[in-house]
Amino acid sequence: MALSIKPIGDRVVVEAAAAEEKTASGIYIPDTAKEKPQRGTVVAVGEGKKDEPITVKVGDEVLYGKYAGTEITYEGKEYLIMRESDIYAIL
Repeated sequence: MALSIKPIGDRVVVEAAAAEEKTASGIYIPDTAKEKPQRGTVVAVGEGKKDEPITVKVGDEVLYGKYAGTEITYEGKEYLIMRESDIYAIL
């Protein structure tokens, strides 16, 4: 996926995964009760800091904090811009 947003420094652009529609037991979750997803796919990465190169790459599926990043809408899609340090794990 080619995204024309280029993050600066240690910033990463993540496309959040869709919120769960139903539970494991098959119960549908209403829109008002859905939780903000905590996983997504990296779509763009910055160049990193001088002493700390970026460890994630485009296409990595990652876990991040519940309130991490800044939400933006670009070309009709929702993205999060966050620091690489807000990412907890690569799946």
